[in-house]
Amino acid sequence: MFWNKRWTTACQGRHNRPMGLLFVLLTLLWNPPAALAGQIGAIEIGDSEITLRFDDLVAGASTLLLAGPDRIALDIAGAQAGRSPGGAGIVRAVRQGQRDPATARVVLDLAQPALVSDARFAADGRSLSLRLRPVSADAFERAARGPRLELQPPAQFRAKPPQKRYSVSVPIGQPKPALPLPRIEGPDNPRLPLVVIDAGHGGHDPGAISPHSGKREKDITLAIARATRDELLASGRVRVALTRADDRYLVLEERYGIARRLKADLFISIHADAAENEQANGASVYTLSEVASDREAAKLAARENKANIINGVDLGAHSNEVSSILLDLTQRETMNVASDFARLLQREAADAVHFRTTAHRFASFVVLKAPDTPSVLFETGFISNREDADFLSSATGQKKVARGVRDAVQVHFARQIAAR
Repeated sequence: MFWNKRWTTACQGRHNRPMGLLFVLLTLLWNPPAALAGQIGAIEIGDSEITLRFDDLVAGASTLLLAGPDRIALDIAGAQAGRSPGGAGIVRAVRQGQRDPATARVVLDLAQPALVSDARFAADGRSLSLRLRPVSADAFERAARGPRLELQPPAQFRAKPPQKRYSVSVPIGQPKPALPLPRIEGPDNPRLPLVVIDAGHGGHDPGAISPHSGKREKDITLAIARATRDELLASGRVRVALTRADDRYLVLEERYGIARRLKADLFISIHADAAENEQANGASVYTLSEVASDREAAKLAARENKANIINGVDLGAHSNEVSSILLDLTQRETMNVASDFARLLQREAADAVHFRTTAHRFASFVVLKAPDTPSVLFETGFISNREDADFLSSATGQKKVARGVRDAVQVHFARQIAAR
């Protein structure tokens, strides 16, 4: 084996990310594919001739001249490297290695500059012969700047690349325009703070389902979001917008994207938790952190973030690069404001809403990743718990949650005005 960085090139993968899922076409290929199994069994070196023998079919070959020191590289597609013989004649030494998993590379270290004057595969495709012709150093350098010499075995003896039995076709299509922004309700005064309320889940995504009543999280969150909007509007102190006012599906990035496009002063995402342990109960408030406060928070974030995935395709196209940017120094103030509101929400709503012992928690929820909008995710209770589910499903319980949010919002913005 050898690894010479001057001529070894790195493998590169191709990543195609679909922008829209229009349809999926599955095709069954009945004929099994030919395997690339042509190992280099032997290399025979003469005075000016070289013969490479393969134990099976290969897909093709190409030659590449490399100067300083002078050498000829042979890339054999669909082959595995074998053992290297000693040099002879014009060829001082022979080295072999894998350029990539499906391509063997053979390097002929030259005792003097020489060019490939003739190269051909045998009629059965099982060997490749090359004839070398000595030339001047200047002639070799000029030839090294030219293109590769491509060689193909006879078509009937040519190995084919492996093929998948199933293929998936996903047309990309045109990017969709941005979602229309929801209506801002409340006083016609742009100087008043704007609160965007997000009802979690919706459309084909029901969220958690209560084992006791069959109530769906998407319906409960929408009812609480509407009740919270009504309480906030009745106060006359803020403006309000809902990310969804009906049963529709939104990609997670679209939810906080609406808040950003509206230049919201606060973003509240409403959810209802669920757990295998039906005794688990109580509300909690989450703010953003790449490091989860506990294992339960990490699991919850992982489950909620899967709302973007349909049939294995991530519609949110969320990237690690975005995550690293969102948590830099420019977002610290936003996260601090969100944390202050989370603690305030627990305090103001505690008389009407039962909170967990450790109510303020941290996790990497996609929906909280607006870098310039203070954001919280309010888990209003466990619909897997009978008492919590009854409370959150009732108009009385929804109104109590809404009033708790209203009081926290009023104190939050009053503090901000006083601090200016």
